[in-house]
Amino acid sequence: MRKEAEERRNEILDAADELFGQKGFDGTSTNDILEKVGIARGTLYYHFKSKEDIMDSLVDRYSVRLLGSAQEIAADESIPVVERIIRVVISINLSGGSSQEIMEHIHKPQNALMHKKIEKVIINGVTPILTGIIQEGIEQGLFNTPYPYECMEMIVTYANTVFDDDMVEMTYEERASRIRAIIFNGERLLGAKSGSLMNIMQMFDSENAVNNE
Repeated sequence: MRKEAEERRNEILDAADELFGQKGFDGTSTNDILEKVGIARGTLYYHFKSKEDIMDSLVDRYSVRLLGSAQEIAADESIPVVERIIRVVISINLSGGSSQEIMEHIHKPQNALMHKKIEKVIINGVTPILTGIIQEGIEQGLFNTPYPYECMEMIVTYANTVFDDDMVEMTYEERASRIRAIIFNGERLLGAKSGSLMNIMQMFDSENAVNNE
């Protein structure tokens, strides 16, 4: 029974996900979801309190996909601290694979509320992941700051806003310049040796080159 309930819940989420992509959150009615899944209204409300509750559950499902790889990388202490930071940032860069699919979905104007919720997930989810790596770097003498969490929060919030295509339109060159600026100022926020994080720029350059091919 528990397995059947979970399968039904996922069927509802899958249907809502598809409909939100086609019609947007506001343009999708609960009747649309009921018809697509082929269930009674009572069954829908057994699993979800409202349409917004369905959206919140979809955001939670996205969060697992968006943050899961970053958490896995952050936990791998065999990877050097700076390289781990690079890998985490690239994993959240939302520029390929399932992440791109998610971003294309939520960047549609009719899904603005879902977009806002995902932004909150990224800021609140990525910041502590990176903070843990920064604290390791402090212990190793790579960084020197009494505010590791706050530093990462500033950087993640800035990056999440400026590199969002809905907020700031940029050429490839302008985007590269913004990345260099984040690294330049990030080194100072973290008390890192000048140039010690600039390898991030090279990683982004190679990543963007692959994505632009």
